[in-house]
Amino acid sequence: MSKKKITVAKGDGIGPEIMDATLSIIMAAGAQIEIEEIEVGEKVYLSGNTAGIAKESWDVIRRNKVFLKAPITTPQGGGYKSLNVTTRKFLGLYANVRPCMSLSPFVKTKHPDMDLVIIRENEEDLYAGIEHQQTDEVVQCLKLISRPGCEKIVRYAFEYAKQYGRKKVTCFTKDNIMKQTDGLFHQVFDEIAKEYPEIENEHWIIDIGAAKMSDTPEAFDVIVMPNLYGDVLSDIAAQIAGSVGLAGSSNIGEECAMFEAIHGSAPRRAGQNMANPSGLLQGAIMMLNHIGQPEVAEKVQNAWLKTIEEGIHTYDLYKEGTSTKLVGTKEFAEAVIANLGGKPNQLKPVSYKVGDSIKLPKYVRRQPAKKDLKGADLFVHWGGTNPDELAAMLKPIESGDVKLTMITNRGIKVWPEGFEETFCTDHWRCRFKNKNGENISKQDIIRLLGEADNKNIDVVKTENLYQFDGKDAYSLGQGQ
Repeated sequence: MSKKKITVAKGDGIGPEIMDATLSIIMAAGAQIEIEEIEVGEKVYLSGNTAGIAKESWDVIRRNKVFLKAPITTPQGGGYKSLNVTTRKFLGLYANVRPCMSLSPFVKTKHPDMDLVIIRENEEDLYAGIEHQQTDEVVQCLKLISRPGCEKIVRYAFEYAKQYGRKKVTCFTKDNIMKQTDGLFHQVFDEIAKEYPEIENEHWIIDIGAAKMSDTPEAFDVIVMPNLYGDVLSDIAAQIAGSVGLAGSSNIGEECAMFEAIHGSAPRRAGQNMANPSGLLQGAIMMLNHIGQPEVAEKVQNAWLKTIEEGIHTYDLYKEGTSTKLVGTKEFAEAVIANLGGKPNQLKPVSYKVGDSIKLPKYVRRQPAKKDLKGADLFVHWGGTNPDELAAMLKPIESGDVKLTMITNRGIKVWPEGFEETFCTDHWRCRFKNKNGENISKQDIIRLLGEADNKNIDVVKTENLYQFDGKDAYSLGQGQ
């Protein structure tokens, strides 16, 4: 087998120690890899690079396609961007995969039968990071959900379940409230689920789904969800399985992939030979499967399970009565290496099949829908409190049949016929539509904006209201 060249970054804090431990284990197990090291993280940030990575390092990552990364430290303030988020988005790493399995009774957990995988969309949602302050009192963050993004992550979840012998895929969204964004994610899930009749599928509203996962995680197998929900719940799942410190993740794209621990750089523990390398080791095992070396991945995982089972634990796992030996980072790695070729007795040994990396078909753009402009929402910065007064200010800017039909504040309808008890900020959504239900034109919107400016009405944003194939594609006001 020819060696696969991979990119390695040892990171910050405990990163160098756990990376050295991880590499020593997988190399001892026979991993056929060649390492090309780059520097990313705190030193690069503090040298004046707000991205935390040099252009030359990007070239190395893109050339090698596979990136094993230790945790890094992002300095506070100064406009420093998260390297994790940047890497995922620049390299199109659309799928974040986090297995969460209990190791009971050797690692304490209330959920001894837990064995699930969270697959999280990685590029969009609120993590697009598009934020604006619009008034003295209100800031906004745009939640972007795309059909290509939904199709890729949902299809990946079903393909993952198929490849790893999983029986069920569950979708978590909040589409009872966010009917457009989360509604699209749920719709695409239902469409794609039909292509996999052999795999059970279900949908949960995120709040009750999260409660169920926290209480009865064994009810789930593979869970797929948008970015923010997945970020939160994958950490919860890792913790209730036993420890966030034991979990690794893969970030998969069409061309490149990144593998890492899910915990941070823990600078207070740096250089003390205390840190548990298990999270990064789990990321490396996923990497070995990804690059077509499942027999090495299997050997490492079974040796790791055997070591955990023997009670050889770092400080974070050590418990009197269940642990047998307290070890440091290097000694833990040595114990895993000594167990290579062995298997656990009580914990379930793993068996990884030889298989290709999951490859999805290229996204095919659909025939464009018929798109009709039905109105516009003008967002107004106004310091008053009585929506009737604002409506009186806006009535004179009406043009022809284009009339003011509604005012909301933080999404709640306050005019016409609002409640006096509703608290209002200085940020008002003012909806203008044709009174006969007909289309309006872009010129109608320009005229509205021009008249608003003439009357010193501060319009901070506009949103066009469209129908696609005759279906309204915008939200009503709460209370409509």
